[in-house]
Amino acid sequence: MSRTGLVRRSVVVAVAAGMSMSLAACGSSGTGGGDGASKVTVSVDCQPPVTKAAERKQWDEDVAAFGKLYPNVTIKSKDASPCEEPAPFTAQLKGKTQTDVFYTYFTDLAQVLDAGGAEDISAYVNETTVPALKDIDPSVLATLKDGGKLYGLPTSNYKMGLLYNRKLFKQAGLDPEKPPATWAEIREAAKKIAALGNGVNGYGEYSATNQGGWHYTAELYGLGGTMVSEDGKKAAFNTAEGRQVLQNLYDMRWTDNTMGAAQSLKWPDLMTQMAADKLGMYVGAPDDITYMVQTLKGDYEAYGMGPMPGAKAALLGGNDYMFKKGSSPEQIKAGIAWINLKYLTLGKGQFDYARTKADGLPVGLPQPFFFTGAGLAADNKAKAASATVPVQNYAPYLAASVPGKTEPAHAQQIYKVLDNAVSAVLTDRNADIPKVLADAETQVNQVLASLQ
Repeated sequence: MSRTGLVRRSVVVAVAAGMSMSLAACGSSGTGGGDGASKVTVSVDCQPPVTKAAERKQWDEDVAAFGKLYPNVTIKSKDASPCEEPAPFTAQLKGKTQTDVFYTYFTDLAQVLDAGGAEDISAYVNETTVPALKDIDPSVLATLKDGGKLYGLPTSNYKMGLLYNRKLFKQAGLDPEKPPATWAEIREAAKKIAALGNGVNGYGEYSATNQGGWHYTAELYGLGGTMVSEDGKKAAFNTAEGRQVLQNLYDMRWTDNTMGAAQSLKWPDLMTQMAADKLGMYVGAPDDITYMVQTLKGDYEAYGMGPMPGAKAALLGGNDYMFKKGSSPEQIKAGIAWINLKYLTLGKGQFDYARTKADGLPVGLPQPFFFTGAGLAADNKAKAASATVPVQNYAPYLAASVPGKTEPAHAQQIYKVLDNAVSAVLTDRNADIPKVLADAETQVNQVLASLQ
């Protein structure tokens, strides 16, 4: 799920590379394809806009570097910021007008496949074409698979966790190096933070614009629950874990009075409160920290991150690129080579941390978070060498190794229903939690039935 609003733009900038070698000529890097003389053109969307000067500069530099490696390939870059907006994206799939290599969210796979919009790239992806493949978290790759077939490659991802204000922790006598890891601990910490007074709330929660349902899902996963049945046809959240999510929120709102009277919050209300030192904790993703600093003028030193409460699983989200149905083998191979250079090679593209630091962009946040094993160790070492943010503030989050769990299919329709359940317990002292959840279950079952 996107947290920033989504719009696609149609400005196309062609970046041509010369032709002196083919993908076949670079067989050592595993791209294959071509006959040594063929030219390949690949359109790719989600080029950063001119308003993001540093990111745009890096994209253009990487296109140029790619052109030197594969001068027979022309990358046609499509400007888009942000990269996906649901209605236009749906229209593109219907009209078959998406780019050859097109940006999607992890939750888009079912929609794309239903529209017949993506090629199976399983035969093209291996440890030769993508050397870091063995170090990519299997739970991330699973979001891009259907029936054992692979339809895309990840470019970034996140796992939800507990964001907290280290400044308020210190003022409340809490240890900012040891954030609470259970809901009972969160409840006690929230009491101490709220006791600071001056309009400070201990814990915050969204309950509007589908954000409440999104957070409900994350909190349910943390407790070991799931949103839908294995076949995706029935709601599965009306359980002890599901009721506990709402009970936690009800208790903090009405029994402890640590959440404040203002509710029906939506993105970016919680970030705004935390950046103003008026909120102690909330569930979120690592890139919220970037927003609080770059947009809301917060301070990296002020924020920490811990694991998802309960730590049974963490909601996994992110984005990727898929390959348009009907793309030629040469286009697929060229697209994979581009993604590998730009997004999947340590020391290159998005992982060129020295360049990122020189361009004034933050280095050290725990996102992307799709490497494991040796890849993760190498990435952490490289980040630390060029870090511009206090990486130690996220140590509790990184050390927890909470398994990722993807959002349910048809997530937005489900989240819309669960908004009402979360809002009910935060705005009505007399809310009947079992009834609230049973009503949500009935409505979600109706939604899922209509989508079969």
